Amino acid sequence: MSEKLALVTGASRGIGRAIALELAKCGYDLALNYAGNTEAAQKTLEDVKAHGVDAQIYKFDVSNMQEVEENISKIFEKFQRIDVLVNNAGITRDDLFIRMTQEKWEAVINTNLNSAFYVTKPVSKIMMKQRSGAIINTTSVVGLYGNAGQANYSAAKAGLIGFTKSLAKELGSRGIRVNAVAPGFIETDMTKDLPNIDEMLKLIPLKRLGTPEDIAKAVKFLALDAQYMTGQVLEVDGGMII
Repeated sequence: MSEKLALVTGASRGIGRAIALELAKCGYDLALNYAGNTEAAQKTLEDVKAHGVDAQIYKFDVSNMQEVEENISKIFEKFQRIDVLVNNAGITRDDLFIRMTQEKWEAVINTNLNSAFYVTKPVSKIMMKQRSGAIINTTSVVGLYGNAGQANYSAAKAGLIGFTKSLAKELGSRGIRVNAVAPGFIETDMTKDLPNIDEMLKLIPLKRLGTPEDIAKAVKFLALDAQYMTGQVLEVDGGMII
């Protein structure tokens, strides 16, 4: 795995951090994107480097196309390749649809969906020249089945699924695989304040919330092991949706 580079967006905490650490264990060098928490990003950087790989953090807003393009150029200038892209950055702005503001709608669509377009476009050009690469998009089970109070989030995550399947068809001939992982309820800062956790657990056959590490192992599978898989959505939800 020497001289292999993975770019993970939203890598400072939660699922993104776990993905970065899992790929570092596999020998990938890491470009770690984060939006605001420099202290958390530095801690992730230190823990990644402890696995003996090269890594660097990049602070930029994935919903800002200019910032994305500038930083992808910096990443390529340093590492000279990008082998794996994990589009993981995301936010929630939950509300019932009748009360949802335009600001909440646009913030979630911009960060969770438009960002995948902004990041993937320059990265895919690099991968096409390499004639190899793996792109993994972090969607959600709510993108498949919906969720009350999350029309914006569900729409963005459903959009990522269509994005994944379309790109898989376009890029497969260049040796680029495009898949998605769809987490269920995962123990992160985004879910710690969810109400009625006990009621949710009744819907999950494995009777527990998932961990960021559960998702990271699924991403690792899609990045390294699933060499004949593309255009797929891997649900990691403890059996919640059967």
